Amino acid sequence: MSKRIEPRTLKGFRDYLPDAMMARERLINTARGVYRSYGFSPIDTPALEYLEILTGKGGEETDKQIYRFQDSGDRWVGLRFDLTVPLARFAAQHIAELGTPFKRYHIASVWRGENTQRGRYREFMQCDFDTIGTRSPAADIETALVIHDLLRAIGFERFTLRINNRLVLNGLLDRLGLAEKSKAVLIALDKLAKIGREKVADEMARTAGATPEQVNEVLRLAELAGENQEILRKLEPMVAGSAAGQEGVARLAELLAAVEAAGVPCERVRLDVSIARGLDYYTGAIFETFLDELPGIGSVCSGGRYDRLASLYTNQELPGVGASLGLDRLLAAMEELGMLAKVTTPAEVFIAYFVADRLHDYLRLAAHLRAAGIGVELYPEPKRLGQQLKYADRRGFRVALIAGEDELAAGTCQVKDLASGNSQTVGLAGGDSAVLAAVNAILASRL
Repeated sequence: MSKRIEPRTLKGFRDYLPDAMMARERLINTARGVYRSYGFSPIDTPALEYLEILTGKGGEETDKQIYRFQDSGDRWVGLRFDLTVPLARFAAQHIAELGTPFKRYHIASVWRGENTQRGRYREFMQCDFDTIGTRSPAADIETALVIHDLLRAIGFERFTLRINNRLVLNGLLDRLGLAEKSKAVLIALDKLAKIGREKVADEMARTAGATPEQVNEVLRLAELAGENQEILRKLEPMVAGSAAGQEGVARLAELLAAVEAAGVPCERVRLDVSIARGLDYYTGAIFETFLDELPGIGSVCSGGRYDRLASLYTNQELPGVGASLGLDRLLAAMEELGMLAKVTTPAEVFIAYFVADRLHDYLRLAAHLRAAGIGVELYPEPKRLGQQLKYADRRGFRVALIAGEDELAAGTCQVKDLASGNSQTVGLAGGDSAVLAAVNAILASRL
């Protein structure tokens, strides 16, 4: 007899049981609905790309995290580490038939060989939306609005969308003579919240050759605090003389005014000039979203403007802007905050199979409810009622229909609210319309 293989998963990867998948699918469907409401269309791309498509796009650290190998044809290929780089390749390849501006959303798995931590895995799903083919500030503004509407649709009221603009940082670095070292400076600056001022200063000096005066000036900008308008006023003299820096400040002012005009409460949008987004391809607006009750879990929806990424694949100018919802990180936060109900079934109604020779009656009742758009599960065996109701309760059904010998003889059915325990007896005559009405009343009362 051959040796049994131990069933196990790789570190950083995981199986999803029904309760986890139910929560994931609800979140995905919510994101899909919000994206579609703004006119974003769905696309998909292969999980594997030629390695040259992926490398050198997200920075040296990201390149180290790419899962890469030679396939059977001896081609070097890699698993996508995000959905933005494949989008740039996709747009360069298909934009002639798509036209611009092109608005897309993409919900799919990505892979990164990085250290695991709370809410972060080596295989995870991203829910991206992007607008390709325009530099208009209106696209940046819409990105902020989509993020705001998305978090609200998921069920959050206490969250903060932090915004910045790479042009502000680039303008300061240009004025300080650090423009050619911007990559190293920005990678270090992006770690400010994680490792603190002193370690960031040391890294800037080591990797960018920045002097103490230059480091202090960069950190002074990053540590600006106060109300949004106050920070804008402080930024203006710090980037004076830099056309890029001044444009960045103007765009930030425009974005803040626009989202407020669109009805976003001002306390939900904060100007934070410390966020740099370590990925190399960002060129303008930057977005990070934090939950006020769990800021330590990190940004749950991030993105920004990338105007030159597609230039690696085409001579056509294809600027873009967008963001990505961190699905698994957000689910970890929702679980910690008690926002996820323990439900392992997508059906709302459970029908107990109580009388062995009346299966056709139960099937007919289930079919009637399904025809009305209600999910129904019929228990497959005529076991004891208590055992069946225990099964229904454990899986999170909302309503149970019970019809034993006495009910069926009388042409009735018990409709039980499994949350409250209350039940009522209704007639089965008239095409089961009374049962349907009773079920709908319970479902509506618990929305």
